[in-house]
Amino acid sequence: MLNIKNLSKIYQSNKKKVQAVDNVSLQIDKGEIFGVIGYSGAGKSTFVRLINRLEEPTEGSITIHDQDITNMPQHLLRTKRQKIGMIFQHFNLLWSRTVLENISFPLEIAGISRKERKEKALELVELVGLTGKEDAYPSQLSGGQKQRVGIARALANDPEVLLCDEATSALDPETTDDILDLLVSINKKLGLTIILITHEMHVIQKICHRVAVMENGKVVELGDVLDVFVKPQSPTTKRFVQQLNPLEHEEGNLTSFINDREDNEVVKLHFIGKDASRALISEVIKSFDIEVNILQGSISPTQEGAYGTLFIEIHAEKDVLTKAIHFIEDAGVEVEVLKHA
Repeated sequence: MLNIKNLSKIYQSNKKKVQAVDNVSLQIDKGEIFGVIGYSGAGKSTFVRLINRLEEPTEGSITIHDQDITNMPQHLLRTKRQKIGMIFQHFNLLWSRTVLENISFPLEIAGISRKERKEKALELVELVGLTGKEDAYPSQLSGGQKQRVGIARALANDPEVLLCDEATSALDPETTDDILDLLVSINKKLGLTIILITHEMHVIQKICHRVAVMENGKVVELGDVLDVFVKPQSPTTKRFVQQLNPLEHEEGNLTSFINDREDNEVVKLHFIGKDASRALISEVIKSFDIEVNILQGSISPTQEGAYGTLFIEIHAEKDVLTKAIHFIEDAGVEVEVLKHA
């Protein structure tokens, strides 16, 4: 659906070059919620603005539905942009217009009749959960309501892709979750492709199917959200995952919990999907002559299923320990031994 090849953006000022986006290549499927995450200065906001040519690329190409928009002339680009919706961190609403008028504004620019504009805007008001607020002005709305208006306005021209640039950064956690739930609902109802730019790993975890991690203008990691959470590869990704789930990187803090007995092993278990809700530890205790001490653990949901991490200490004879670990592995759970008997 969206194919990005060797995309770069260089800013030149006072004889100094700044490489904001550096040779990025991505393919994003139709109907996918694709996340791009990075710390401040990583180049993610520049990247998303290149997609609709609010910024002009220095090199590379962007193809949407087999149309290369990189060198598209302005008169054709204006029409194409109507099919690329965008929502912003600070809403960008017209303060002198009501909710209905804000939502209708892109349709007005597109030359749609007043009657059709009103019908479409009312449909979108209902879609984003703002029924009863049609005649309210932005100053009368909460932050979450303003962003719902922004989403409805972005959907007015039935876009092929929706770009979200830090769309929840100005919102409190509860409102953030409400907006993310709305985006998931829109994605499912409309089959809309969503590209979501953020610095919050919680946002990626909650709604994205795949994620690209950016640093210094480059994509340093790319993959399914579940895979990236369970096995982060780059240092930047590991930092993001650790912020969301500190247990993932606390092996060094477990020593105070561990028994000094020699007939034990300390292991880290990774549960993925349906295995995250399985009573596996109970099964192990029933099946083997062992003692299990649970040190710490957590479970987190993603769009592709839950994943969990559990640190346990197992006491048993050496051959029984080996059999118990094989039993756990045969159940589809990844086992990492942290301390050998």
